Amino acid sequence: MNARNMSFDPLDNTNHEETIDIAIIGTGFSGLGMAIRLRQTGNQDFAVFEKASSVGGTWRDNHYPGCACDVQSHVYSFSFAPNPRWTRMFAPQPEIRAYLEDCVQRFNVGSHLRFNHELANATYDETAHRWHLTFANGKRVSARVLVSGMGGLSRAAYPNIPGIETFKGETFHSQDWNHDYPLEGKRVAVIGTGASAIQFVPQIAPRVANLALFQRTPPWIMPKPDRPVSGFEQWLFRNLPFTQKLLRGGLYWMLESRVLGFAIHPSTMKLVQKLALRHIGKQISEPELRAAVTPDYTIGCKRILMSNDYYPALTRKNVDVVTTGIERIEKNAVVTTDGKRHEVDCLIYGTGFQVNNPFPRGTIVGRGGVDVVDAWRDGLHAYLGATVPGYPNWFILMGPNTGLGHNSMVYMIESQIEYVLGALKAMRTERAEAIEVRPLVELEYNNRIQNKLKSAVWSTGGCNSWYLDPRNGKNTTLWPTFTWRFRQETAFFSMADYHAYYANPRQNAQPAPALPNAVVATTSAETTA
Repeated sequence: MNARNMSFDPLDNTNHEETIDIAIIGTGFSGLGMAIRLRQTGNQDFAVFEKASSVGGTWRDNHYPGCACDVQSHVYSFSFAPNPRWTRMFAPQPEIRAYLEDCVQRFNVGSHLRFNHELANATYDETAHRWHLTFANGKRVSARVLVSGMGGLSRAAYPNIPGIETFKGETFHSQDWNHDYPLEGKRVAVIGTGASAIQFVPQIAPRVANLALFQRTPPWIMPKPDRPVSGFEQWLFRNLPFTQKLLRGGLYWMLESRVLGFAIHPSTMKLVQKLALRHIGKQISEPELRAAVTPDYTIGCKRILMSNDYYPALTRKNVDVVTTGIERIEKNAVVTTDGKRHEVDCLIYGTGFQVNNPFPRGTIVGRGGVDVVDAWRDGLHAYLGATVPGYPNWFILMGPNTGLGHNSMVYMIESQIEYVLGALKAMRTERAEAIEVRPLVELEYNNRIQNKLKSAVWSTGGCNSWYLDPRNGKNTTLWPTFTWRFRQETAFFSMADYHAYYANPRQNAQPAPALPNAVVATTSAETTA
């Protein structure tokens, strides 16, 4: 059975509400990892809902030319599912997607997958202690536990530029790359110079007539230590699995050491910055272009990117790096603030994702009818990046402050998955219908996280990055220290951190935690408006 085409749907009509124990949203590393570990621990009553017709998450949605991982393949994979067949140290997108498809077959979770199920709304029922899910296709599901595996890179972000809707040529975001549009001989504008742009610009530059790259802030870029994985190495990994474990361990600790510069001793980033400047100097000889791509903030303040072919692509005669701000977009041109019109046939947005707004309004509604958009109106927050007061039995994978600037996200995902499994076990032991993190526990945790982040280069490096939430200026994206410390914190689930709800009202001796006054006031005002 092909993982791209598997579909299981027991619902014959849209009026029927299916009842399951656990609903998982998304089939990227988070959703599939959760599903696999549930099966491995004897849980069978769950379903994984996917908006698309195949698995892969961000590695399905992002398929632009040159798309690849910027973390070594041997650590950017499940610890319980090593892949001895990686062909490069940094796997290209098709290989990562194929790896996730292989995991579906390898761990026999295909029967739990429901494709073409885009979550429209999930509302918590305080009486039944269940989540009621409605999908865009009209199907309805009732689940005791809701696990969000949607990740922070699922909603594309577009720039707010006057006239953007008037452009008559071809437009697309890097996440929704239009491979059917012929770029050959076209005048192309690329807006954004982030992680996706530095990968696709070198791929399309030789094909287009002219490429205007609109850069607001240049990124720091280091050489990418990529190379093919030899046939002998692959043989070793297949026949002597411990060799791959040794490589994985070595890579993990090498990457882990980088947090010393990012968050513990930021002054050491000066040496790294010198190496990045040398990289610019080696690949760009023209002084004006070299100055244009040299950042004026401390390296590490924004995500450090890696590429061996981005700077050479910028030196091509048909590529122009435009550092003047964009004033407006017209039907066939991008107009900069100096009045210059850059006539183009195609606009490509490499402008990233809505990291600080992961759920559209109406998607997640908790106790008291409070939308999570309102709960997060002053900025994202969660306990261990996984649970939020007011949302019983809702677990987020890759939630607030679990992102990394130095190591593999899969390590963090696996840590959270084990925490969720611990929560499920504790609920069974306590015979609790639902649990909800105590507001004070979450508040103290987030205060501790933010205090650690204050001295990190992400906060002190002098840049305006997507790590920072514009609503409060806080870094609500990154984990502030070693990843093994996060694993320590998630290794043991404590019921003392949570309020428990029971089926028998007599057992509910303590009242439910009060919702924050600001959230209640906001929700009430919207209800009466």
